[in-house]
Amino acid sequence: MTAIDDTRAKRNVTVLVTAQAFLGSQMPMYFVIGGLAGQQLSPNACLATLPISMIVFGSMTTAPWLSTVMQRLGRRSGFVTGAAGGMTGAAICAYALTVQSFGFFLLGSYLLGIYMSSQGFFRFAATDTASDEFRPKAISYVMAGGLISAIIGPQLVGMLTGVNGAATVMRFFPVYVAAIVLNAIGMALFAFLDIPKPPVPSVDAPKGRTRTQLLTTPRIAVAVICGMVSYALMNLVMTSTPLAVVGSGFDIVDASHVVTGHVLAMYAPSFFTGHLIARFGVEKIVGLGLAILALAGVVALQGVDLNNFYIALILLGVGWNFGFIGATSMLAGAHAPHERGRMQGLNDLLVFGGVTFASLASGGLMNCSGGDPIQGWSAVNMAMIPFLVLAGGALLWLMFRRPTPSHA
Repeated sequence: MTAIDDTRAKRNVTVLVTAQAFLGSQMPMYFVIGGLAGQQLSPNACLATLPISMIVFGSMTTAPWLSTVMQRLGRRSGFVTGAAGGMTGAAICAYALTVQSFGFFLLGSYLLGIYMSSQGFFRFAATDTASDEFRPKAISYVMAGGLISAIIGPQLVGMLTGVNGAATVMRFFPVYVAAIVLNAIGMALFAFLDIPKPPVPSVDAPKGRTRTQLLTTPRIAVAVICGMVSYALMNLVMTSTPLAVVGSGFDIVDASHVVTGHVLAMYAPSFFTGHLIARFGVEKIVGLGLAILALAGVVALQGVDLNNFYIALILLGVGWNFGFIGATSMLAGAHAPHERGRMQGLNDLLVFGGVTFASLASGGLMNCSGGDPIQGWSAVNMAMIPFLVLAGGALLWLMFRRPTPSHA
């Protein structure tokens, strides 16, 4: 079999890494300010994180049709659509702040989910022109672009809101203006992407497995479960973090720095995650990620000092990296090319469905499950336990069911 030349794949990875760096900056921005703005706009404190839930819900409901767009028209068309949705959503959110409308803020947040959905496909696009050997590394490199976004996003929040800025919701307005600019930069970057459109299938082309058949394939089922749990638990805790930090007596700049540390930890391991998967096997790396997520919860339950927040959120980021990149690599090797559009869209529908539930539950647990932020923060971290047991059990079942190592 002739080896695949990865020159084009490496060029595409460079474009996607750059897009991840700039476009990805807006996501930590939203997670820092979304709950805080929601707390001021919403009629009920239990709904404070609903704007973040709407972003994730928008991503969940967008993933299936956006995947179809990419399958038919190519990755570039899908990514430009995502950036356009992000620009529109940011503009509506900015307007909502000026009129102090929670309803408009939720609408804008939903449209931001179109961008979030398209960003989720960066990792899959990295594999489209890559060889089997380069595939896990390509995914890792693209995810590593988040290191720059981890610096740009939260620091923009601190700079644009100001250390001693006004306490009104309008202090968040410049952040959404900056998000419009970031999406415009991303749209320009996608002109350099060189991924061919998928060929139009012939009448006698294989149709592939149905969605039910795909989801009942053991390796795919476990990959989806582990990816969903890794992402949902990361989101559950991260969404509550700014509320917990500010509620414990620190300010928004402290919350921004904690989120910066978290997002750096999410993406920094990406430089070697692919190599670890290639060397030790994807199942072991996913298992390590789940174990680190559990450790993050243990540290968070030890107290609400600033150092506890930093350590817990850094561990949370590393655990997400191993768990989610590992699950993505496992999934990418478990379906045929002609099943790509169907499976990737279905995967992200399920993953972001779990993340939507987690982000919505985060605000309720944080604000409405105890008498103070400390009790709420404890409830958030305790909620991780059953889902880690589910994912860990599924992974162990797969490993014992098929003990021989398989390529990622």
